[in-house]
Amino acid sequence: MDIKDKVIIVTGGGRGIGRAMAEHFSAQGGDVAVFDLNQTDLDETCARCAARGVTARGYLVNVTSEESVIAGMDAVLRDFGRLDVLVNNAGITKDTPFHKMTKEHWDAVIGTNLNGLFNVTRPVWDGMRTRKFGRIINISSINGQKGQFGQVNYSASKAGDIGFTKALAQEGARAGITVNAICPGYIATEMVKAVPQDVLEKSILPQIPVGRLGEPSEIARAVVFLASDDAGFITGSTLTANGGQYLA
Repeated sequence: MDIKDKVIIVTGGGRGIGRAMAEHFSAQGGDVAVFDLNQTDLDETCARCAARGVTARGYLVNVTSEESVIAGMDAVLRDFGRLDVLVNNAGITKDTPFHKMTKEHWDAVIGTNLNGLFNVTRPVWDGMRTRKFGRIINISSINGQKGQFGQVNYSASKAGDIGFTKALAQEGARAGITVNAICPGYIATEMVKAVPQDVLEKSILPQIPVGRLGEPSEIARAVVFLASDDAGFITGSTLTANGGQYLA
């Protein structure tokens, strides 16, 4: 794909799906800027990417903080000179039934998963409009499509990501900017693999028609495609990747 020499930011790129994305972009020759809150994870991701012969740098950025994001963006522009692709992947959960949910639970999840989208996307938007090119991919979730018990905050934030995507795509289209979302289902990240095996086999896998968890690399390949010129006619779309668990 035509990713070579493009500059890509991946938020939440220290591990899991975010790390897989950064590695897949680097495998295609893209230079990668990784935002995360954990320096050790950043160092590991960047080392893996740099081993492929590209430039990869990590930045300690809190997407809930406008000041932190702007400082990170300024550093990226100093180091790379421009930005071509933004992947909004940073996200958290604070699960609890709604009758036990506090304002803190709500604000933390909305702050990262939805406000973070605005905080990171707004500083890059004007530059993309000026250059008449940009690719923005937002990582939503199956639970933003169908809802989930104990995840009113998370489901609301991820549904908001989809609305953000559809609206912004309409604004960016004439400027050569595409904006798309991906809704992963259950993916074999460290968090999911920490679920007890009996719970996985009895309660989770039976919900997935293909009979297995998705792999981070499968989401990463979809992201790289949406960032490529091959996907230039695709914007405002939601790509569902959940093994048939939910058919939107």
